[in-house]
Amino acid sequence: MLVSILDNDFYKFTMQNAVVKLFPNAWTRYQFINRGQHRFPAGFADRLRHAVEGMSRLALTADERRFLEQTCPYLDPSYHDFLQGFRYDPSEVKIEQKGEDLEVVIEGLWYRTILWEVPIMALISELWFQMEGQDRDSDEVSLARTHQKIEHYRQMGIKVADFGTRRRYSYDFHDKVVSTLTEYGQETFTGTSNVYLAYRHGIKPLGTHAHEWFMFHGAKYGFKMANSMAMNNWVQVYRGDLGIALTDTFTTDIFFDNFDKMLAKLFDGLRHDSGDPIVFAQKAIEHYKKMGIDPRTKTIVFSDALDPDKVDRIVEFCRDKIGMSFGIGTNFTNDVGLKSMNMVVKMMDTRPDLSDDWLPVVKLSDIREKNTGTPEMIRLAREVLSLPN
Repeated sequence: MLVSILDNDFYKFTMQNAVVKLFPNAWTRYQFINRGQHRFPAGFADRLRHAVEGMSRLALTADERRFLEQTCPYLDPSYHDFLQGFRYDPSEVKIEQKGEDLEVVIEGLWYRTILWEVPIMALISELWFQMEGQDRDSDEVSLARTHQKIEHYRQMGIKVADFGTRRRYSYDFHDKVVSTLTEYGQETFTGTSNVYLAYRHGIKPLGTHAHEWFMFHGAKYGFKMANSMAMNNWVQVYRGDLGIALTDTFTTDIFFDNFDKMLAKLFDGLRHDSGDPIVFAQKAIEHYKKMGIDPRTKTIVFSDALDPDKVDRIVEFCRDKIGMSFGIGTNFTNDVGLKSMNMVVKMMDTRPDLSDDWLPVVKLSDIREKNTGTPEMIRLAREVLSLPN
């Protein structure tokens, strides 16, 4: 069901490049979390396992490599060589079904396992809708909504991108959505997080890093040093490129405590992924001003469950105060008249080096329901960071 090794979000490749360079001996364990308590029909695990096994045949083509070389010059030739030789190893993925419950665990060297999360979620979503067999709106009706939305955003004079790989209705529908956005988006549609669809439609792949980058640093260096070390290591690899920092791995307030003047000047902007976007924007504006930086020279990339109404509210507040753009996920790629799945695949444990024991990792979201980690480790992290339990 996946047609290319590049059918994945861009930040997975940018993080993989950094992991290969800085943490080649790190091991990680990821786990599927069924937040929506979805029930999986009989035989689902077998269908998913078959699709995962088929991924072992995916390989970077010569044309895809040329696209990366031309579009992403900050990915050096050694990484292109590495990716050209990379193959998925299905033995890293354990899939079990007990009744209507699905269990998926991924384990192995981080530079390898890092690529599994997004395509496995895309496969789970597509297979679930296939096997549920619910009536949906036609492509004609669904894509008409896509056209209406991008026209609305164009009239607002804002920049939007597709961030919808993980919970898309299907690959085919995702492809048609990106085609529609490319055709009608003009200067408003800036690109997609999906690297293969960027290649296929001649647009820009977008993304920097995800929560796991900071979660790993929390395990390796300690919670107080996690944000600073994660950002400094990112700068070490990318030297000013890919300069949007994710803010909410250990709460936004802790992030801003760590986001000193050097980092605030080095990074082009911030990504918002949980909590009230207006509250976040106000905090960002105040922080930049405190650092003597004009907020209008920086950008917030909003990416938390966006739809036109939410975007309108954010634009009304942020316009002329701070730069902004929007990464829109399932409201683009799963707007077919059905409720999209609520699920994630998250890093749960890591061995930062071969000599280390397994350590649980933690994410302290601004929305507590999105926290990741054992209750004991979450309590410890909050205590270390002087956050209320």
